[in-house]
Amino acid sequence: MMWLGLGIAIAGYLIGDGLKNFKNPNSKNILESLDDNDDHELIKENEVHHFIGISKEDAKHLIAEHTSIPHIVINNKVYYQKAKLREWLMKIGS
Repeated sequence: MMWLGLGIAIAGYLIGDGLKNFKNPNSKNILESLDDNDDHELIKENEVHHFIGISKEDAKHLIAEHTSIPHIVINNKVYYQKAKLREWLMKIGS
């Protein structure tokens, strides 16, 4: 019964949110709003190949060849901010 109540509450929220923005052409759906929050997410150096869509070995070569790749060092570990990495990839790809 608890799961049913929780499901009804979530459905009510999503329907209400959708109706609130029904006639607003600039409103974003729930998935688009999640993408906005994604921009501040950090990717560990050993996981950057998943984001780029290449092999681990190719990612290592890319990072070694391009020292200008935007990164952050925290406690001697390298991280990449998704938004900045996406922008950088667009620059080198064009």
